Amino acid sequence: MSGSSLLTLIDDIATLLDDVSAMTSVAARKTAVAAKKTAGVLGDDLALNAEQVSGVRAERELPVVWAVFKGSAVNKSILVPCALLLSAFVPWIITPLLMLGGAFLCYEGFEKVAHKLLHSKAEDDAEHAQRLDAVMDPDVDMVEFEKQRIKGAIRTDAILSAEIIVIALGTVKDSPMGTQIAVLTAIAVLMTIGVYGLVAAIVKLDDAGVHLLEQSSKAKQALGRVILRLAPRLMKSLSVIGTAAMFLVGGGILVHGIPPAAEALHFLEELVHGVAGFGGLLGVLVAILFNGVAGVFAGGLIVGAERLFRRALPAKA
Repeated sequence: MSGSSLLTLIDDIATLLDDVSAMTSVAARKTAVAAKKTAGVLGDDLALNAEQVSGVRAERELPVVWAVFKGSAVNKSILVPCALLLSAFVPWIITPLLMLGGAFLCYEGFEKVAHKLLHSKAEDDAEHAQRLDAVMDPDVDMVEFEKQRIKGAIRTDAILSAEIIVIALGTVKDSPMGTQIAVLTAIAVLMTIGVYGLVAAIVKLDDAGVHLLEQSSKAKQALGRVILRLAPRLMKSLSVIGTAAMFLVGGGILVHGIPPAAEALHFLEELVHGVAGFGGLLGVLVAILFNGVAGVFAGGLIVGAERLFRRALPAKA
């Protein structure tokens, strides 16, 4: 009897381990899907935070990155439990929140494009010069200046973190609570460490380039010059890629949440799927183009409505 009980216990443990393994595998797959869908916000998060931190003195860049990292961790420690509570008690609200997140991505992307088109290079250069003057001016209270930069970066992170968490939650809303906890926690940890690790590396690129230029080796000096030329271009590239990804991700969320739009996309995908040899590739390209156009269109509508609303306010007052 005792031998039978032992075998039963071992069998139960083996079954439990199989269940845990299966749950871990599902959570890993869900995390990968969530990470893919939040990649658009990640690119923008990375570019915006690197830009926010770049306005402080060189020797204070890493301490400021660390301060923002801690603020981001606090943001996510609040957002993840809130998202899980919503999923547990008001699951119907996840889809509307997901749509709002998609709309906000499109709005933010269009705002960036509009700002770039409507503001001259001279205005951007003047703003950049003001930042440099503040950093170089010995009369400026750098402690207060840093506090303002850190607060601004943490506020930006809170908005983008909320978008990331909502999008990630949308991918696991029908999964068990254990999977939701595992996926959201993994996304929060990976995104925070990944973003601010890269931000720290990006803001110190120019220092690395200067250090290499001071070396006696010609090869190291050449590498330093390359790094110094590439650093500003990397920032611009991140901003462009992040903006494009915001339209794609935000547009994709809205398209899949609006049945007529989803049906139109499905029809187009089926239409090109039959093209011999290129059907699969064309289907992917059609989906990217459709989601991107939808994102730009939605962003334009929201920005236009906001501008009209703002213009109407003074007249009413």
